[in-house]
Amino acid sequence: MSQWGSSKARRVLAALLHIGWTIKRQRGTSHRILARDGWPDVVFAFHDSEEIGPKMLARIAKHTGLGPEDL
Repeated sequence: MSQWGSSKARRVLAALLHIGWTIKRQRGTSHRILARDGWPDVVFAFHDSEEIGPKMLARIAKHTGLGPEDL
């Protein structure tokens, strides 16, 4: 069973920035390239008000080190 619920993209991005990710580049309103030392760059392609479901949150967590406690 997944420990992830769903969350707004705005909240997920804020949590990523809080754990050390930075916005390296942004194109338009949804596509952002995030960077963090020791990690490969990650594309965050969600509008702020978009709801991100548990499966996508788990995938984001796998690539970024984000944990449920960070939200």
